[in-house]
Amino acid sequence: MSSLALVLLTFLAVAPAFASRPDSVPDWVRTAAQQKLPEYSPETNAVVLLEDTTYTVAPDGTAVEHYRRVVKILRPQGRNNGIVGVPFDKDTKILSMHVWSIGPDGHEYAVKDNEMIEHGYGEGNLFEDDKERVASAPGRDPGGIVALEYEQRSHPYLTEKTWFFQSDIPRLKQGFTLELPPGFTHGTVWAHSKEVPPIDLEHQRWRWEIKETPPIDLDQILLPPSERALAGRMTVHYGGPGIPTPTLGTWQSIGEWYQTLSKDRLVATPEIAAKAKELAADKTDFYDKTEALAEFVQKQVRYFAIEMGIGGYQPHYAGDIFRNRYGDCKDKATLLTAMLSTVGIHAALIMVDHRRGVVDPDAPSIVGNHMIAAIGIPKGYTSPKLRSVVTAKTGRQYLIFDPTWEKTAFGQLEHNLQGGFGVLMEGPDSQVIQFPLLPPNLNTIRRTATFRLQPDGSLKGAVTEKRFGDLSERRRALYTSGDAKEQTQFLDRALGQDFTSFTVSDVKVQNAESLNKDLTTTYSLTADRFGKPMGPLLMIRPRVLGSENLRTDQKQRYVPINLNQTMQEQDDYTIELPTGYAVDEIPDPVKLDLGFASYQSSSTVKDNILHYTRTYTVREVTLPADKYSDVQKLAGIIAADEQRNAVLKKQ
Repeated sequence: MSSLALVLLTFLAVAPAFASRPDSVPDWVRTAAQQKLPEYSPETNAVVLLEDTTYTVAPDGTAVEHYRRVVKILRPQGRNNGIVGVPFDKDTKILSMHVWSIGPDGHEYAVKDNEMIEHGYGEGNLFEDDKERVASAPGRDPGGIVALEYEQRSHPYLTEKTWFFQSDIPRLKQGFTLELPPGFTHGTVWAHSKEVPPIDLEHQRWRWEIKETPPIDLDQILLPPSERALAGRMTVHYGGPGIPTPTLGTWQSIGEWYQTLSKDRLVATPEIAAKAKELAADKTDFYDKTEALAEFVQKQVRYFAIEMGIGGYQPHYAGDIFRNRYGDCKDKATLLTAMLSTVGIHAALIMVDHRRGVVDPDAPSIVGNHMIAAIGIPKGYTSPKLRSVVTAKTGRQYLIFDPTWEKTAFGQLEHNLQGGFGVLMEGPDSQVIQFPLLPPNLNTIRRTATFRLQPDGSLKGAVTEKRFGDLSERRRALYTSGDAKEQTQFLDRALGQDFTSFTVSDVKVQNAESLNKDLTTTYSLTADRFGKPMGPLLMIRPRVLGSENLRTDQKQRYVPINLNQTMQEQDDYTIELPTGYAVDEIPDPVKLDLGFASYQSSSTVKDNILHYTRTYTVREVTLPADKYSDVQKLAGIIAADEQRNAVLKKQ
């Protein structure tokens, strides 16, 4: 459970009794509450009746945000929408905050200042100076109304403001007003939404209004994309006299702004240079050099985030990161860039979001939550080990690598970033760039096994499973960090999906630490009652173990389909049949190729040996909603094939 959830639960447990104050609720709240609602689905938990933001920029760049929001609770599951919070830090001050509510019985309430709490976000591997002022409104039951109004002053680190106007609940009426000083100009970019023209209020004031925004409810949707990757947003970029590095609505301007934050942090110290030269001392090949330095940062620099004020954007100094041996994503990318520079290899930072689709190539902004490295590849250099390679508009090639992702082999890229976009921070050459989809054969599961079936239906044999790429990540972590009990329980749970009674012995694991080698697991397996006797017949499943549970439903699809990752699974099983039995029936072969994925399997019999093979391949990760029928077809084929039986007959 998150620290915020714990705070809220504690707050609810000790919240004081609120006195009814009939005259406390402002007229704008009552007006919003009296609106007639459209027809919503029965699953709708709450609705935003009104949301209004006024963002006022002063000549020195200081901004004041005035915000109003009114929510109506429709179902008990929507009560959390009555818990409101306003984040702040040392550079952002809450000037005022008010919370009111109207209970389902019509009673009106106002939350007093001393009935609000403040808490921080520090948890696990994270420390921030960000805090939040939280209030839990009374009367937040179905039919209740909760209203929030606050005013906050900040000194933005860059000249952009993003208005997120879509979420998991519907919104009836929304508005955003921008007020700029004389001489300032602005522009807007829109993501995941049709652009709405502004109303010119004159005197450097503009207003955007949106009505009846539908929700993005992914709770009951299978294979869902990220909500943030679908949510509509508008980013306003502005600039004017006295603003040193404005973001002008281009990726280049964002890169130039970030360069002012990071340039001096990327400087290598003598200690960094010494370590880099030590690691690369006996290596002449580009791949070998970069791999040695990248794996040092990946494995020897612990992930720990300390973010205070602008530290949420600005990395720490490379020298401090190296000396302390810890840092967050941008710190690890910064240290790797600094180390590479000392051995003559250029690298740059690249801003991404770990949720594919959030960074929109047509909507320049700093909406992202992660930082990785782009390593310049020498002109003319090639190697099959360099897999996640992109080419910039300048013609320069880069290897994209995330030193934070501890179980991704150097040369590859974790699956959730593949196919998405990132912002290459190269000063005047900054640009948005798309990451490649890696081929399925770089993310694999390959199982081979030889079994002997007994007349009583028990099965004995030896299994070898090889995993590579992201499909090996969880097990690599288990076999490098977990204890023996955790490892045993994990394997038992996995095999328990295919067998009701079994024993495992002689488990051996190889290459758990070697990310560029197959993680290989071998073990002996005995499964009782695998075959099911039916008089003179014995039913067995040729697909002995390993399941691809591609879950779908029969609902109409409106959102894109997320297949998660390119991959390939191959199974090859032989079963020696018991003496006195012959095969009476085997499953028909299956072969299906839908372009984005393919599946094929076959069962054959020769010399009293039943041989089963199958290959399942996924080539794409994001599909349009109209492809859902094909995904349903694929899921049905896989499910049916995994459960089909061969029939043996006693002679």
